[in-house]
Amino acid sequence: MIRVLFVCLGNICRSPTAEGMLRHKLEAAGLADRVEVDSCGVGAWHVGEPPDPRARKAAAGRGLDIEHLRGRTLTANDFASFDYLLAMDHDNLAVLQRRRPAECRAHVGLFLDFAGLSDTPVPDPYFGGERGFEEMMELLDRASEGLMASLRERLEASS
Repeated sequence: MIRVLFVCLGNICRSPTAEGMLRHKLEAAGLADRVEVDSCGVGAWHVGEPPDPRARKAAAGRGLDIEHLRGRTLTANDFASFDYLLAMDHDNLAVLQRRRPAECRAHVGLFLDFAGLSDTPVPDPYFGGERGFEEMMELLDRASEGLMASLRERLEASS
């Protein structure tokens, strides 16, 4: 089992949407039983809350259901439990790098690296309009495709 964790600021926009998108793609590819996906925030502002209504609307527009997801914060255990900890922006990545234990062997990096957009953040749409959420969806979709290719390679190598 490969475990992927998406990380953003509050776990109500970018990371839960990325979680829903990757789950959808894994199910469509028949890989949902081999890859576990979760999301969290580096801050505790929205623990227990559902994703932002605008994120849920943008996700639903692409056939993704993220209604059941609830915000949670990054824990020390996440570094041992997940194979990939993927940050949505440089600030989130800096938190991951600061909190990363020396023995952590997980891949820790920016999610958009998998879209071929090295060192590029997923802009936070929280304070923007609906267009910001659509742009977020485009970037998450592109990075999810790249991550899927990487996950397939890893799964094939371990078979």
